[in-house]
Amino acid sequence: MKKYNFILKGLDCASCANKIQNKLSENKNFKNVVVNFNTLRLSFESEIENVKPEIVKIISELEPEVEVLDIDEYAEKKQINYNFIRLLIGTIIVVLINLIPMPKYLNLFFTILAYAILLYRTTKNSIKLLKSKIIDENLLITISCIGAYFIGKQSEGLMVIILYEIGKLLEEKAINNTRKSIANLMDIKPEYANLKHENHEHKVKPEEVNINDVIIVKQGEKIPLDGIVISGTASLNTASLTGESKLRDVKENDKVISGSINEKGLIEVKVTEKYENSTVRKILDLVENATDKKAKTETFVNKASRIYTPIVIVLALIVGIFLPLIFKLPYQEGIYRALIFLVVSCPCAIVISVPLSYFTGIGKASKNGILIKGSNYLDALKDVNQIVFDKTGTLTKGEFGVEKIETYSDEYTKEQVLEYAAFGEINSNHPIGNAILKEYGKQINNSNILDFEEVSGKGLIYKINNKTVKIGNYDLVETKKVDEIGTVIYVKVEDKVIGYILLNDILKPEAKETIRNLRNLRILTKMFTGDNKDIGLKIGNELKLDEVKTEMLPQDKYNELEKLIKQNSREKVAFVGDGINDSPVLAISDIGISMGGIGASSAIEASDVVIMTDDLNKIETAIEISKRTNKIIKQNLLFALLIKIVVLILSVAGISEMWEAVFADVGVTLITIFNTLRILK
Repeated sequence: MKKYNFILKGLDCASCANKIQNKLSENKNFKNVVVNFNTLRLSFESEIENVKPEIVKIISELEPEVEVLDIDEYAEKKQINYNFIRLLIGTIIVVLINLIPMPKYLNLFFTILAYAILLYRTTKNSIKLLKSKIIDENLLITISCIGAYFIGKQSEGLMVIILYEIGKLLEEKAINNTRKSIANLMDIKPEYANLKHENHEHKVKPEEVNINDVIIVKQGEKIPLDGIVISGTASLNTASLTGESKLRDVKENDKVISGSINEKGLIEVKVTEKYENSTVRKILDLVENATDKKAKTETFVNKASRIYTPIVIVLALIVGIFLPLIFKLPYQEGIYRALIFLVVSCPCAIVISVPLSYFTGIGKASKNGILIKGSNYLDALKDVNQIVFDKTGTLTKGEFGVEKIETYSDEYTKEQVLEYAAFGEINSNHPIGNAILKEYGKQINNSNILDFEEVSGKGLIYKINNKTVKIGNYDLVETKKVDEIGTVIYVKVEDKVIGYILLNDILKPEAKETIRNLRNLRILTKMFTGDNKDIGLKIGNELKLDEVKTEMLPQDKYNELEKLIKQNSREKVAFVGDGINDSPVLAISDIGISMGGIGASSAIEASDVVIMTDDLNKIETAIEISKRTNKIIKQNLLFALLIKIVVLILSVAGISEMWEAVFADVGVTLITIFNTLRILK
């Protein structure tokens, strides 16, 4: 089974995208069919080798104006807008008819010619679609304009089709501008790589570079592939990947990820991943395909749109036939009101605004370094009322830090206690030793350190300036255990314990602020950890979490979260972890959120939402984007439905005219598209 991807050029209608997807899904030759209206991408799996001709045939029957192109072909092909040329010619003829006096037969000829030119697209589409037993807005507009001609309102019929065609062109432009706005947010794809070969370099496509090849990244260039710096230094801008404006300095042996921009410096990078497995490719794939997983609102609108148009035609017939009978109107007036009813009922504003809003919301999140894998997850974030956090690497940094230093007499200062500990740890590779050395922060001359000895499970002993120093647990230094929560390192000089250092897995700087902000959003915050009770409760009290469960094995976390989800069936439970270690719990949660870190591919695979930095504040940002997107969708739907209902009532009452019906269709669609762009603000 081979996977295919095509671009559907000219796809400017969300309901048309649904129509194509449904038709192709009915064909047994195509599996996992997805038509993404936002990116114009058609993807599916098939065993057929030369599949394009069959795809072209099916799509041309459904949407005659949609052209099926290969991905590369789309990028190169320039578009000539024949609809604009046709509209311009038709409009000029209409203006001439109204400005220049002419014989009746000539006026009739030019009127029919204007109708033929202006209605060409909608009529052609309607005929082709009717052959496939499909009814859409093309038929509604065609019937309305031809009907207006036969009831003696030729000028109004022409004005309707002109306004409609202008609206469609503006709508298409607005949709394309929205797509470009999102594309600009995600403009992270590198165009080339400077491949080093012996003492020369030449530009190649990133796809042509292999693992272990060396590339050169100059100032102002994007890093094209993931790798490790083998020479040089640089300051990297990762804002388009992580949402962070602070530059990241890199040097030899540091990892770098594709999509970053070299703001200053020159580096040589040894490639560690091919382009298709690079961070930038994974991010682009996630964003481009995110709206394939549709939210409930979007799914409902898509299903409703299938039966909407036939219902509208039936209602228009009822209006045209029974309104004259009930209110004793001329049949010509009843038909006119029914035609207005058809125009105003086109569902474009509703069908377009929903998927476009989700697409925009996902793009906005990506700009902030938050990858959301589907419209359904973006939609669900607004309903989260409980968030369960892992501890290590999520709420904490996952590394030891010095929390406190205590001395036992005035003879020694805290700085001296730390210094003795640091002198001993200079020869140790233990994480505790690294934390002490980091806290000390000074260069150490280890030539004065003699007789270094590591006592397994207890600590270490060394001599300096003819003094014996012991660093380790209470058993090694032979003293009373202090009542502290965490790892305690005692320091003994000769026969005297001079103090101790308390180390703990330190909280992330933003942890308290994040928990406080989530509490303000009325979200319950909980923590599941494998750490002992004392450490877990200490973290819980410090952060003011609503519930803490400690000493949990991975299966305990899984079972406890499953129970929590069942108890909370009406709303959503999210789990926040640090990647693949938490994958079972991330998978079972309503929304799994990974603190991905830069380029953590395991985190990208494991969850529904990926925070590309370890910044906990991004969780609140994701929820805010979800709520704002949902608010915009509600505004669009309410506005579109309200305007349409008002104009429908007015049309039946004989108050509104056809131009108002056109506004209620294409005008409202344009307004909802522009309103959707507010998500990016």
